[in-house]
Amino acid sequence: MNCDKSEGAFSALTNERRHSFSILSKFIAYMANSFTIAEMEIRKLRHDPTELFTRAVQPALWLLVFGQAFSKVRAIPTGNVNYQTFMTPGILAQSMMFISIFYGLSIIWDKDQGILQKLIALPVPRFAFVTGKALGAGVRAISQVMIILFLSLLIGIKLHWSIVNILMSVITIIFGAIIFSSLSMTIAAIVKTRERFMGIGQVITMPLFFASNAIYPIEIMPHWLQIVAQINPLSYIVELLRGYLLNSPIPNAGLDWLIIIFITVILQLCAALLYPRIVV
Repeated sequence: MNCDKSEGAFSALTNERRHSFSILSKFIAYMANSFTIAEMEIRKLRHDPTELFTRAVQPALWLLVFGQAFSKVRAIPTGNVNYQTFMTPGILAQSMMFISIFYGLSIIWDKDQGILQKLIALPVPRFAFVTGKALGAGVRAISQVMIILFLSLLIGIKLHWSIVNILMSVITIIFGAIIFSSLSMTIAAIVKTRERFMGIGQVITMPLFFASNAIYPIEIMPHWLQIVAQINPLSYIVELLRGYLLNSPIPNAGLDWLIIIFITVILQLCAALLYPRIVV
């Protein structure tokens, strides 16, 4: 009897280990496929690096012109930092969002060229496709953010340049890029054409930017806009970036990260489910 129990326990333990190993192997394969797709996206950037500099013009103008002008006016309460320093994390987030929110346009372009149909036929999970392309958007966003950070260093903006804080800022940017590129891919899978996508992208980009704490504190917004800002994922990204780069306390850092991770998972699932519809 005891021998039977021992054999049953050993069998159960063996099955559990096999199940755990199966989950781990699937996760490793998923990440490997995702990185392969991301590498393909990064290769596109290597063939056309001028895109980074042309896309960096708008946030650079915001930082140089808008930031310096409003620093002179001193109309916006920013605590113990000048306005240009206060808005720098917001401009970094804006730069990331502008790159990521139009990322779905590349999917529509791939579909029109017949490339997407070939990619979907590969034995790669849809979720890995979506994650890989979102990681590619993250690399593009980081590349452009580095340009803005270098510009900030040149004009003497006093950021907290510690390795840990810069690393946490980069991780925050990557998650933000995944969020907005996943949203972009979801929209692209629904509208399917470049004209419709561009129209929707232009409609939602500026409201997302202005209905956040990127260029002014939430406290000075009207009440209805404060509510919108609280459900805007860009607000949480800017709050974390401002805490890391200005070395200011982040009162709800844990909650901010939970919200960002939750939104990331939800939008990744939506994009993965809708992704094949773009070729229908």
